[in-house]
Amino acid sequence: MSDVTTLTTDALHSRVLAILSKAGLNAMQAAAIARVIVAGERDACKSHGIYRIEGVLRAVKAGKALPDAVPVLEQNDASAIVKVDAKSGFSNAAFELGVPVLAERARRFGIAALAINDCTHFAALWPEVEALTDRGLAAFAMCPSYSTVAPAGGTAPLLGTNPFAFGWPRLESPPYVFDFATSVAARGEIELHRRAGKSLPEGWAIDANGQPTTDPEAALAGAMLPFGGHKGSAIGTMIELLAGVMIGDFTSREALDYLGSTAFAPRHGELIVAFSPEAFSAGRPGNPLARAEALFEAIAGQGARLPSQRRFAARARAEKDGITLTADEIRQLDHLLEHGLDAVA
Repeated sequence: MSDVTTLTTDALHSRVLAILSKAGLNAMQAAAIARVIVAGERDACKSHGIYRIEGVLRAVKAGKALPDAVPVLEQNDASAIVKVDAKSGFSNAAFELGVPVLAERARRFGIAALAINDCTHFAALWPEVEALTDRGLAAFAMCPSYSTVAPAGGTAPLLGTNPFAFGWPRLESPPYVFDFATSVAARGEIELHRRAGKSLPEGWAIDANGQPTTDPEAALAGAMLPFGGHKGSAIGTMIELLAGVMIGDFTSREALDYLGSTAFAPRHGELIVAFSPEAFSAGRPGNPLARAEALFEAIAGQGARLPSQRRFAARARAEKDGITLTADEIRQLDHLLEHGLDAVA
């Protein structure tokens, strides 16, 4: 018996969708979540792939996320601010509802923002910005998390991992995209090290006493560290302000207080801002997308790698050859499908 199984993206999507439907998620929630989970596996982002299914189910089972939520779009055609109330569901369905309106407003006004409130968020942010680069727009996205990161010089968790993503559309290539936590590593990476019995690199975390540690268990009981010291700490704080305080939603501390545990996917809001390069450059010489290509060529000409190139290469391989899962991963999918919410604590 082979140790691996190769599935098409459609086949994996069907399996994930079946698991989520068995767990009671409505069609809108299940389809949106399945899309981002499969995209994670397709792009070899294992920390945001099928590993995340259990977290989704735990949030539903504990009543922290509503499986039958139907997000609501606030109607205000004259505003560049688009608002979607996720109604205690997951952010993915709320984003899919809001993104066409966000794109239309960005083209009309040159810039527009989408604020998603009262959502559970577990996924990477590059699906959001790529949904906008696919429409010819530049974008950034951000959200708080729950308190797992100590501020620079601090000794206890206060900030979230607070991811930030940016995307720029390209003429004949995959978009320029970066997506990273403002902590040294995403919390999912710490958990994957723990599951694999591997030590963490130095400088990733501190233990419950505020001392440096390379033990994933001690790190999960303590705090992660911001990337770049005070610089990452400042950016993480900015995200708390813009995607928490400003949009009237939870900060990372408030999210943890609400959830009572980091065992669940975080509950908070999300902010996505879209820009029309053509609108901003109107009346100025040159095509902004063509000028950007000259910059990218200069970067590559020095031997540097653009962000997400490995992910896009993995995507191309998966679209050609399929997505490969281990026997253990297939067994886990089968277990989740068979037992639904009873498969998780």
